[in-house]
This record gives sequence, C-alpha cells and structure tokens, in this order.
Amino acid sequence: MGGLPMNRRIFIKNLAAGSAGLAAGLAPFQGFSKNDLLTLTLLHTNDLHSQIEPFDANHPRYAGRAGLARVAGFANACRLENPNLLLLDAGDFFQGTPYFNFFKGDIMLNMMTEMGYDAGTIGNHEFDNGLEGLRDPLPHAGFPLINSNYDFSDTILSGKFPRYKIFKKSGLRIGIYGLGIQLRGLVNEKQHGAVRYNDPIPVALEMEKFLALEKKCDLVVCLSHLGLRYQNDKISDVSLAPELSYTDVIIGGHTHSFLEEPLQIRNKAGEMTIVNQAHYGGLMVGKLDFVFREGSRKRSGLRSSQQKEL
Repeated sequence: MGGLPMNRRIFIKNLAAGSAGLAAGLAPFQGFSKNDLLTLTLLHTNDLHSQIEPFDANHPRYAGRAGLARVAGFANACRLENPNLLLLDAGDFFQGTPYFNFFKGDIMLNMMTEMGYDAGTIGNHEFDNGLEGLRDPLPHAGFPLINSNYDFSDTILSGKFPRYKIFKKSGLRIGIYGLGIQLRGLVNEKQHGAVRYNDPIPVALEMEKFLALEKKCDLVVCLSHLGLRYQNDKISDVSLAPELSYTDVIIGGHTHSFLEEPLQIRNKAGEMTIVNQAHYGGLMVGKLDFVFREGSRKRSGLRSSQQKEL
C-alpha cells in the first residue's frame, strides 16, 4: 500500500448486514463483472491464552463463550465461502488455563495446526517457560511463527522463527512480517535469556519495503504483539502505523483490545493503514475481505470487515 501507483486503493467500510449493506460495500466495484473481482479474506485471532474450551458456565462475563471449536467452526464456514483465505494469529497463544500448565505448548500448537492456521507471531507469554519451553513445542506447529525484530542468534532458538513469509492465493502475493514487544521488564530475564530486542519501527520500515518493492507483494501484513495503544510513548500499533508507507494491515495483540471495527490510520504515503485486534481468548475473530481486480491485481478496496463474536 502506498508508493506503488498500481496498488493504490480506497478504503471502504461495510459493516452493515443484509443485502443493503452488501450493495453499499460493492458500490465502488460497479462496472466490473463478478469474474473481474477476486476477494482475499484475512481471519485473525490474538491472545488465545490456551482457551481450548469455552469459558466456564459460571464465568461472570463470558459464560459458555469462546473456545477453539467455535473459532474453527467460523474459520471453516468462511473457507467454504472463499478458499482465498488466510487464518492468522498475533501471539500469546500460550498460558492462561490448566491446559498449558499440564501440556505446555504442545496441545495448543497441535490444535492450531489442525484448525488450519497459516501463520502467527509470538508474544511475551510464549517465553513463560523459558527458551526451552518455547523451543520444545515448535515441532507441533505446522505453520510458521514469524518474527522480524527479535535476534535469536545467540540462543537455542536461532533459525526457528522466519522474518517473513509470502503466501500465494490465486496469483496474489501476500507478504507477512512480525513484530514482538520489548521483553525486558515484562518477562523475567532468565526466561528470555540472550534474545535481543530490536526497535520495531526501523525493522518494520525495512520489512515492508522489502516485501512491497523487492518481493512485489500485492498485500503487506504486519502481525504485531506490540499492543494497540498506550498513554505513554511506548511503541504500539497506533503509533507505528503513521510511520509506515507500504503496510496495508496491522493485525495486533497483547492489549486484549475489543474493537467494534478496524481503525484507519493515515500513513506516511498518505494512504490508510488498517489496524485491527480481536479481543482475547477466542471471544472474537476478526475478518477482513479485500477485493482485487483480476488481471491487473490492483487493490480495489476492503469490501467488508467483521468482528465476529463467538
């Protein structure tokens, strides 16, 4: 997004339900036949915190809600509607229930693999059992955990986390990079060891330019565990977005933020970067539908967005 004229797009919100809302959302695409348009769907979660089963029936706020079965059911229904779909997670899938206490990270990564997750990033709670506790469950992950700003070179995790991943869907190229939060002061030093934290802003600028210009990605996505926003100068998704030029979407986590609709933040290229987060524990799944013109691969807009409560 931004910088490449052929990839300019207009951000369109369509949160209304029913035929009237659909017609409003598709209005900018009039003049194109259905066969001229290609829809790419991004589904995303964050801060699942090993919430494999629904919340207890006596939970004061979320009785009987969430659970991985509901997330999987929604994802599968969306795949039937549109096979051009990526299921993504923004970190902190470990910790939070006895499932993690007894099975460590194995069961969560196994289940996320079975659910068809395409990619994720890591949050601070992935370090709760130290570097070995993060390394040992990794063989159970059938999808990449992407991180671009942690330096693992002097640790047992060296080479375990790719800096980016490019997916291809019906000829579209979707580039994904990942950003992790500052671990110092948040995670016990013994647990993160010699992992070095690099400033997310210059890393993001490097990765988005690489993916958009060198790798010719049609859509650039940041999986972020920085947090949505803070009252101080701590780096967050909201403070990162204005510094960017080529990142189309920031899918965030860490702050367990409930957003009724995605934020739109103007970036340095004068375009809108979409920032979204989906609560926590599988209580919500974010859904973003992007429309491209067939042939030219020009991004025509975000046709619709949905925050699906489960």
